Amino acid sequence: MLNAVAAVARVPLTLLVVPNYHRHGDDIPRWYHEMLQDRRAMGDELALHGYVHYDEAARPHGPIDWWRRRVLTAGEGEFASLGRRATEGRLAAGLDWFQHQGWTPKGFVAPAWLLSEGAWRALETSPFAYTTTADAIHLLHPRRKLATRSLVYSTRSPLRRTLSLAWNGHRQAAAAGTPVRLALHPNDSRYPEVIAQVQGLLERLLRDRTPMTKADFVARQQAFDAANPGVVQGLITASDSSATPPPRATPASTSLG
Repeated sequence: MLNAVAAVARVPLTLLVVPNYHRHGDDIPRWYHEMLQDRRAMGDELALHGYVHYDEAARPHGPIDWWRRRVLTAGEGEFASLGRRATEGRLAAGLDWFQHQGWTPKGFVAPAWLLSEGAWRALETSPFAYTTTADAIHLLHPRRKLATRSLVYSTRSPLRRTLSLAWNGHRQAAAAGTPVRLALHPNDSRYPEVIAQVQGLLERLLRDRTPMTKADFVARQQAFDAANPGVVQGLITASDSSATPPPRATPASTSLG
């Protein structure tokens, strides 16, 4: 997927890192560590993406919770039902791992973008500057929601791929003048039709948008807020591997969430 994006343009990426994926161990080969170091040197961001990327919480409560946690996310929603203390433990473990590598992440992105009430409370006292959900980037200190459009693919079945391709084509066409996040997964690169659409979307987005990482977006947003107290700016964004609109100091209403 990195090569597919690079074939279009060199854009700064936010790479989501899982320290102990599915509890397979938190040691990483030297070559992998060096690759991530090189990506950082190129301007990419490394963000914490959970600790195990697996839902180990208590069994789902009822059919809706079961559908959300077991079917829609295939059991990957690590923070979908965790309480505050359990979340704090996972975040601390992830931060320790990052610091052992010599890195300090500014952002946390929950697997499947699912956060329980307890997880939100844990983030409020965490050192992270931001987190994200499917429809927004959330500044954490102070808490603030900035709406964005996210384009993401579900590729676990032919039907899901077909629907994702149709939906993302529609979403991109309707996103004129709004922030866009292009969220990509390694498995997306297995499907030529997905790669073709991703590259086409990226080419079109780059015509009138400036790509940046989530951390860069947050830094720019905070700098704007400091220089313009009382004015809300919501038209710049960050992305997983995305194109974004240039910063504009246009007042816009936002809500905390």
